[in-house]
Amino acid sequence: MAINIRPLGERVVVKPLETESKTTSGIYIPESAKEKPIQGEVVAVSKNEEIEVKVGEKVLYSKFAGTKVEIEGIEYLILEKNDILAVI
Repeated sequence: MAINIRPLGERVVVKPLETESKTTSGIYIPESAKEKPIQGEVVAVSKNEEIEVKVGEKVLYSKFAGTKVEIEGIEYLILEKNDILAVI
């Protein structure tokens, strides 16, 4: 997936992964009751050498981190490198 965005400084662009809309027991969860996603796929990384993630990796990030942006109808988050907690 190639998007036309290049983060500056120590930032990463992440596409949030959708949360499940159904529980394991089969109960559907309405949109208003879903939690914010905390997992995403890295789609762009700044040229800063201290950033340890690569495009295509899945990461866990802080629940209320980042700035939401919409590019070509798709929602992304721009995160500071410190907001990324782990690679999964």
